Amino acid sequence: MFNNLPKIGIRPTIDGRRKGVRESLEDQTMDMAKSVETFIKENLKYPNGKPIECVISDETIGGVAEANRSKEKFDKENVCGTITVTPCWCYGSETMDMRADIPHAIWGLNGTERPGGVYLAAVLAAHAQKGIPAFGIYGKDVQDADDDFIPNDVKSKILLFSKGALAKGIMKDKSYLSIGNVAMGIAGSMVNEKFFQKYLGMRNEQVESVEIIRRMNEGIYDQDEFEKALKWTKEKFEIAEDPNSVENQVSEEAKNEQMEFVVKMTIIGRDLLVGNDKLAKLGFEEESEGHNAIVGGFQGQRQWTDHYPNGDFLETILNTSFDWNGKRAPHIFATENDSLNGVSMLFNYLLSNRAQMFSDVRTYWSSEAVERVTGKELEGQAKDGILHLINSGSTTLDGTGQQNESGQPVMKPYWNITNKEEEACLDHTKLVPANREYFRGGGFSTNFLTKGGMPMTMSRINLVDGLGPVLQIVEGYSVDLPNEVHHILDQRTDPGWPTTWFAPRLTGKGAYKSVYDVMNNWGANHGAISYGHIGKELITLASMLHIPVNMHNVDEEDIFRPKVWSSFGTESLESADFRACQNFGPLYE
Repeated sequence: MFNNLPKIGIRPTIDGRRKGVRESLEDQTMDMAKSVETFIKENLKYPNGKPIECVISDETIGGVAEANRSKEKFDKENVCGTITVTPCWCYGSETMDMRADIPHAIWGLNGTERPGGVYLAAVLAAHAQKGIPAFGIYGKDVQDADDDFIPNDVKSKILLFSKGALAKGIMKDKSYLSIGNVAMGIAGSMVNEKFFQKYLGMRNEQVESVEIIRRMNEGIYDQDEFEKALKWTKEKFEIAEDPNSVENQVSEEAKNEQMEFVVKMTIIGRDLLVGNDKLAKLGFEEESEGHNAIVGGFQGQRQWTDHYPNGDFLETILNTSFDWNGKRAPHIFATENDSLNGVSMLFNYLLSNRAQMFSDVRTYWSSEAVERVTGKELEGQAKDGILHLINSGSTTLDGTGQQNESGQPVMKPYWNITNKEEEACLDHTKLVPANREYFRGGGFSTNFLTKGGMPMTMSRINLVDGLGPVLQIVEGYSVDLPNEVHHILDQRTDPGWPTTWFAPRLTGKGAYKSVYDVMNNWGANHGAISYGHIGKELITLASMLHIPVNMHNVDEEDIFRPKVWSSFGTESLESADFRACQNFGPLYE
């Protein structure tokens, strides 16, 4: 899945006038490119943990012939976005990159000896006029010609651009795999192929849920891995007391059979997503290929779960950064085949390299309501109210908050997780026999409580008829509640499911005047939750995909979009974003 990964192309452009001018700038211009390459490689990693690769043009670019040679090289190297750098004036349209399907950024040095900022303005105007949006990077402070450092504000924009370009490049030509179809009338599970193809450059694959049964019955899975996985599951998970009424409980023998079933489901689900070379050795060459799926979803309810064990274990383990084989990249996977929440999880993941949580945005609890029900007031970050994020399905075990960095709870990229932290996540999780009023076929749900104190970002893509896709973002924090308060509130929903108490960061404006307003403006029943405040990264990525953001609480000075967006208005950035995205239309139209 993470092979032949895309690269960032770096284009050193230069004043093309020979016999003195160009020659005096060659070293400085190429050194700028090399410094950007070093900075990116030292600060960004692919989802597999390897440093980002960059490609620098073989020569400085002073005219159209050199620009074309650079493009030919970048095309061969799978470049997904370009950063043009220059300390000087260059010939705008003659040196610009004309590819319209990848994002471009230009860093024009803020200096006085040579007018790099003048070239920046000129080439951005050319990009706007030709309908190829580009990001402008202009340092706040004047630099000297012999400065060899990248200012901090320039660094921030290089990182924002690079993260977005890489996320866009990695998802392109990958698949969303639907296992099953529409779940309980949930709109997000009505997979919209036009959205995937026209906005994301992705394809859609579909498999009937019966394929899981076929593979079980015909032995199309790695039996050795199954035995290893089953042993690991029995050893690592505490099985909670059955919460079902006596008449809805099944025998221990039946529960053991269900556990074997859900473990097989998990292995088969992964094989459907990304394939498994071992299947070819077993004589199943076709099944070994998988569906090249970077994200997927499982319908489950109701036809499947009315008869077979549910998909909660499958979804949780796939989304987790480790399993019986040890640490590994999570497989992004959506409950109820909610493809729009799956894509939101994918955006979060590719921008953060961290496992993602899938939750119902279930309940808004005001401080007054909590006091009425529990006799206790909410305090600290929870004082203005909280959202109860809970779902039986695909909340990653990383979401326990049992990983640690500098004494604080975190969710780490998988390569930084220690064995001790894996064990802590498992120790704080129980497998709970599924609520058979919901899931008549049984199965197991996971139960844990997310540790408070983690910065978090919740996002969601929604589709609106006549408008298209829009993105919602809310940054906030996981919070701890007193045990007795958590217990009372949790019992009112389903104590067998994982819970996260989330306090959005309020701004006093729009949808962020109150936590109630956040809940009331949320566009669907699900949210994708990432560790960290990544709202500005999501905004940059959305602008690359021409998807407007209709709701966010990111500080205005942190927003980084293509320069041409300002031509659609500077007073209301939200309105300008909508107009710009509508003007440029779907990226892959």
